[in-house]
Parts: sequence; C-alpha cells; structure tokens
Amino acid sequence: MINQVSIFAANTKGAMHKITSTLAGSDINISALVTNDSAEYGIIRMITSDPELSQKVLTEAGYLCQLTPVVGVQISDDVGGLDKLLADVTHSNVNVDYIYISYMRDDRDVVAILHTEGAAEVELMLRGRGWTVV
Repeated sequence: MINQVSIFAANTKGAMHKITSTLAGSDINISALVTNDSAEYGIIRMITSDPELSQKVLTEAGYLCQLTPVVGVQISDDVGGLDKLLADVTHSNVNVDYIYISYMRDDRDVVAILHTEGAAEVELMLRGRGWTVV
C-alpha cells in the first residue's frame, strides 16, 4: 500500500508552483500527480518519495493536507492493460473511487493508482490474482 498525499489548495495563480517549491526545498520527489479543481479550490493528489515529510512541510506551509492509503498496481503498457485490471477489480465486487496512471521511473512500468474502500484487502485480492502491487 502507498500513502498518497492529498492537498486542498486555493485555485489561484502560482498555487501549484508554491506546492512544488515547498516539496523541492525539502528534497522530496513527486512521482505521480493528479489535480481536480473547482472555481475556487482544488484537490491535488500525489505520490511522493516521502509522504510523511511531504505532509509535514505542506502543513507547515499552511496547506490542509492528509495522507490517504491507495493501491499501486503494475499494468501492461498495451491496449487493454488497464481493462484487465479493472475486470478483476469488478469481478471481486470492489468499487474504485478514483484512479490515475503513472510510470515507475526505474523501469518505466505503468502503474495504476487506485483509491478504494479497504485498500489493504484490495491489495491482498490483487496479489492473489497475480498482479504486482507496488
């Protein structure tokens, strides 16, 4: 299981740069990132090299920030790779709240990041079905 950093931030000019500068200043690498926005605020979800330190420095910088357990699953980088994963998830009666895709930097494998209820149980189910969980 992976701890995702979730940040609630104002949707203003330069807000994302302030967040990335805060993390870079603490030598924290971002390996995956997705944003959802509204007119005034946005939720930024990211996987970082040190989620606990990320939460600490972002909170100290004035952001509302929390750690959320997610499951990272290696998928094939070809047609139907994500579909095969989602078929197993669906057949196991698991609801996916949201999903985003990233690449592992070391070997360029594709990773699907899943947020589900009961992430630990979902991780065990996926391992049992032969998936590589990161």
